[in-house]
Parts: sequence; C-alpha cells; structure tokens
Amino acid sequence: MQKIDLKKDLKHLYQPSAKDVVQVDVPKFNFLMSDGEGDPNTSQTYAEAVEALFSVSYTAKFMVKKGGQALDYAVMPLEGLWWADDMSAFVENDKSKWKWTMMMMQPSFVGGETIDAAIAEVRRKKSLPGLSKLRFESFTEGRCAQILHVGPFSEEGPTIERVHAFIDSRASRTGKHHEIYLSDIRRADPKKWKTIIRHPMV
Repeated sequence: MQKIDLKKDLKHLYQPSAKDVVQVDVPKFNFLMSDGEGDPNTSQTYAEAVEALFSVSYTAKFMVKKGGQALDYAVMPLEGLWWADDMSAFVENDKSKWKWTMMMMQPSFVGGETIDAAIAEVRRKKSLPGLSKLRFESFTEGRCAQILHVGPFSEEGPTIERVHAFIDSRASRTGKHHEIYLSDIRRADPKKWKTIIRHPMV
C-alpha cells in the first residue's frame, strides 16, 4: 500500500527552519474549514470546530485506506487564519474579539464526495455540534513569508515581528495571520511546541 506524507513532500511549506524567515509560494490546496470567533482558550465553538475537523479528517483517511485506491496518508496538521475587525485587539491581546478560520489541508485525491461521506459517518457515530459548520473548499495563499516558532503561543510576538519586518522590507502585508500547529499540545512540553508562522505578502 502506498503511504503519502504531504508534510515531507511539501517540506518547504511544512518543515521550515526556525533560524531565518523565508519567502515561499503557496499554491492552491483543498481544505476542510470552520469559521468562528472568540477566545480559543475558552470558546466552546472553537473546541467544537477543532474536534469536528480532526474527526472528519481521520474518518476520510480511513475511508480512502479501505477503498479501492490502495492509498494511505498522514493526516495534515491543524492550521488557523486569525484576524479581528479592529487589529488593535491583537496588540492588546483581547482574544474575545479574535476571529478565526481553523482548517486542515486534504490531499488532492480526497474530494468533496469523500468529505461528505466522512461527515455523514462521523454524524452517525458521534453527532458532533461542529459538523454543521464545516465547509470544504480550495484556498490559494500565494507569496508568503514564514518561519518556525518553537515555544508556547504566548511567546510568538517576537517571531511574528520578524516575519512582519521581513515583509515590510520587501513588499506589503496582505491577507490574514496564518499559523500551522505541528505539535500535539496535549502531550508536548510548551517549550517544545512547534508552530509555523506565515503571512501573505504582495
């Protein structure tokens, strides 16, 4: 059985260095997404969104593995787009005003029919409240700057500033702050959490 690991195949996008900010071009990928707002540490909606994303993504994986394609693949990490109507909410760390799109990239051979079937299967077994807010669509980020941050989320500030400075010296920032969560924060030491910090540029 063929085993696919897109994090390795897309190493330049999903395994960046923590030393230097680099420019990358992010092509169109398909994502399972869920939108919401509020403090991710306390929001029930956020917890429901993450649970639904993981449940459906893993169910789709096992459907493909059991299907006739003889394919197995590693489920991609959780990602988040973050913004606020008034961006001072980030400067002031007012998480209640944060808005987010949480998402997980799906391989090109996992289409809408597979996702619909996976959602139906999860609903049959668990009836998760976050399922009704899921959507499956393509997302093209284009030219971006990114770097790996190692440590807790509360210490991302200087890393984010490095990304912004890199962009501001070459172009202009656009789009939304993007984070890719490579660590299982339930098990890993916060000092060792690995998060890709990415931001689009024009």
